[in-house]
Amino acid sequence: MSDYQVTLVNNKMSEFFVKFYGPAETPFAKGVWKIHVELPEQFPYKSPSIGFMNKIFHPNIDELSGSVCLDVINQTWSPMFELINIFEIFLPQLLRYPNPSDPLNGEAAALLMRDPKAYAKKVESYVERFAMPEDADQARGGDDEDEDEEEEELGPKRAANGETSRPKAPTRGIAAPASTNTHSNGSNGHASAAAGTSNGHAKSTSGGINGTSHHDDGEEEEDDDDDDKMSDMGELSDGDEFMGEMDD
Repeated sequence: MSDYQVTLVNNKMSEFFVKFYGPAETPFAKGVWKIHVELPEQFPYKSPSIGFMNKIFHPNIDELSGSVCLDVINQTWSPMFELINIFEIFLPQLLRYPNPSDPLNGEAAALLMRDPKAYAKKVESYVERFAMPEDADQARGGDDEDEDEEEEELGPKRAANGETSRPKAPTRGIAAPASTNTHSNGSNGHASAAAGTSNGHAKSTSGGINGTSHHDDGEEEEDDDDDDKMSDMGELSDGDEFMGEMDD
């Protein structure tokens, strides 16, 4: 790989960028792409993961993600292969001989089959727009670019509405104020107790205002029970007098 410009990611030998130049005598000839390479722990027994960071118009390369549909990497990889084979053999052959029958970019595949000359012109236009040397140096991947474009479009609208550019997610671990729920539950508990339901007694365990309101209701119920008992005792006294009259 000494003939290629390689940039390590976080000083890791298992992840890096390689600057790749389009093969001569093809519409890609003037293009320069930054290729992201990630080596699995099982390498070289398992194939590396590769992807284009700046855009390319090709039937077997996804325009947004940059992922590559290449059998020698995805299916027929062998530990006999070396990394340099990817950039000297596999990718140049893919760009020279695309396979429109198994596409990742349906538009490119259809255009290639319908009008090869128009396909070549569109490839060249993509090279001029997205694959100049400075584009490869600044490439960060399709998803990041799309997010930046969306942010530029939505920024003025959010500013007009008084919103921040990127709303923050709610902070974890901060619960809603307890006073709000306690007040609402207290009013519901009071209504239930007034209606004579058993829910008031069940909700009294929630504490705070609930406990206080239902405790008072309980005292009122006890007073009512005492009055009932006193009245019952009064009736029994009258009955005793009645029984006394019968005895007489």
